Amino acid sequence: MDIVQGLLRSINSRPTILTIGAFDGVHVGHQHLIGTTVRRARELGCQSAVITFDPHPDTVIHPERDRLYLTSLDERMELIEALGADLLIVLPFTRELMGLPAHEFMQQICDAVALRELWVGWDFALGRKREGTLPRLREIGHELGYSVHPVDALARADGSPISSTRIRDALRSGDVATAARLLGRPFGVRGPVARGDQRGRTIGFPTANIQVGELHMLPADGVYVCQALIDGQRYGAVTNVGLRPTFDGTRRTVEAYILDFVDDIYDEVVRIDLLHRLRGEQKFAGIAALVAQINADVAAARHWLKHDERAKAL
Repeated sequence: MDIVQGLLRSINSRPTILTIGAFDGVHVGHQHLIGTTVRRARELGCQSAVITFDPHPDTVIHPERDRLYLTSLDERMELIEALGADLLIVLPFTRELMGLPAHEFMQQICDAVALRELWVGWDFALGRKREGTLPRLREIGHELGYSVHPVDALARADGSPISSTRIRDALRSGDVATAARLLGRPFGVRGPVARGDQRGRTIGFPTANIQVGELHMLPADGVYVCQALIDGQRYGAVTNVGLRPTFDGTRRTVEAYILDFVDDIYDEVVRIDLLHRLRGEQKFAGIAALVAQINADVAAARHWLKHDERAKAL
């Protein structure tokens, strides 16, 4: 997949089937839309292309909101590439871009690629004050030489739509199982392993302190059964997300006790996939009580990883 930053005057002259969206999370609905675009391009012998935005448009349109990402830009690019797209255009979302009329924005796209078809969600709109509704985009397409094709939203079994908002709501309540169903994969975080206060070593449970980007979404504070991805290998893990109240912590951390693993991985990038919430975070009266609970958590995690069908499927 070719990756281009910004709308250059001309990227290439290949006939192009395009989709546009923020695609934060690249959840099941996004996968359906991007996958449809890729399949259509292959049917026609065209280039499949995706336009996404960085930062997320909401951070510019609604700066008062505390927007956290489900995926980093790097993760988003990897997931889109895995869906088979030929070209990814990453557009910096600015107030200037937000103020562009729909016609001018689409003209810039047509100057950059030979756009033949635009595939978007059924409720899609772009341009200044969201004037670029589907009917308006069809009018512009008639002039510029492309057609517009809406894709219906996917829904869960209960009929509710799949959306990034629903995923965030699930994570805020610690429901990583629902988040995984909506994402089509476990929710995960990744980052380099930093040196912490090393208290875990003193009590027999050395942990990897994962440095997660400050704008990345985290689930509700608590203890989770996880899988850790290290150098392409997967390991079971028990991960605490939260403030570590027993030690009077003041900053949220992600600390993973990786099962059956003893190597030094400081500064290495580790991914943690959160599979199941064991319990909420709690403050213990002393170290002995904490150690007893960690032992119970590790035993519960091993049992879950061995017997639960979701773990077996990974």
